[in-house]
Amino acid sequence: MLLKKDPSKKITILTCYDFPTARALDNSDIDIIFVGDSVGTNVLGYRSEIEVTMSDMIHHLKAVRKGVTQKILMVDMPYSSYNDIHSALANAKQLKQKGADIIKLEGGKEISSIVSEIVKNNIPVMAHIGFMPQLAKQEKRAVVGALAVEAKKLYKDALALQAAGACSIVFECVPEDIAKEISTRLTIPTIGIGSGKYTDGQVLVFTDVVGWYNMPYRFVKRYDTFYERTIAAANSFKLDVNSGEYPQRNHGFRIKAEEFKEFRRELS
Repeated sequence: MLLKKDPSKKITILTCYDFPTARALDNSDIDIIFVGDSVGTNVLGYRSEIEVTMSDMIHHLKAVRKGVTQKILMVDMPYSSYNDIHSALANAKQLKQKGADIIKLEGGKEISSIVSEIVKNNIPVMAHIGFMPQLAKQEKRAVVGALAVEAKKLYKDALALQAAGACSIVFECVPEDIAKEISTRLTIPTIGIGSGKYTDGQVLVFTDVVGWYNMPYRFVKRYDTFYERTIAAANSFKLDVNSGEYPQRNHGFRIKAEEFKEFRRELS
C-alpha cells in the first residue's frame, strides 16, 4: 500500500476502537483509521499498553472493520506479538485476515528483518520510533532525540526501516528539528505525534481529540468537550424522567381501544 509524501496533502490518522466511531470516521475526511493498542488504557481500563493482547486487538479490529468501507484501516501489533520473525508473521497474517490494511509495530533497526519478512508477504507495515509505549519503562512520554547520539540512532533506524520496506514511519515525541531533518531525507512519509509540524502527517488518539479525557500530554489538542457533554446529556435525561418530560406519548406504542378493552375484560 503506497502512502505518498505530499507537502500539499498531509496524511491524517485517528485511532478508533468501536463500530459507531468507525462509521463516523469513515465518513469524515480522515485518511487512515487506526485501531491502536491505546485501546488498553483508553477503553479497557488497563494500566498500560503492555497488557493489551492479540485477542483484544482482534476483537476491536473486527468491530471497527464492520464500520470502515472507504478508508485505510491500520492496526497495532500488540506487545510481545512480534518477538521473532515466525510469531510476527503469523500474527500479522492473522490481523490482515481479520481486516487490517496496514499493521504497525514499534522498533528500529533491530526489527528491520521482521518488517522485511512481513512486507514480503504482501502486508504493508508502518513502523514506529522515538518514544515507544510498548517498550517504555515509564508511563510518562519522554522526548527521544534531544541528544545528538539519540538523533543519530533515530536516523539510522529510519533508514533501516525504510530499506526493509516500511510504507511509513511514526515519530513519537521527537524534537521538531530532528523530525524535520530525518523526514526530508526519507522517501517514505513520516507521521508525527508530539514531533512538530514538519512530518508528512499527524496521528492522534480519538478520545483525546473529542475530549473524553483531559490528557496532560503537551501534543494533544482538544477539539471537543465530549466528556462534559456526556455528563450534561445524562443529567438532562435524569431531569426529564423525574419531571415527566420524558417519555412523551410519541416515544411509545399504542394499543387499539377494542384490544385494550378486551384485555381489561380478561383481567376482571
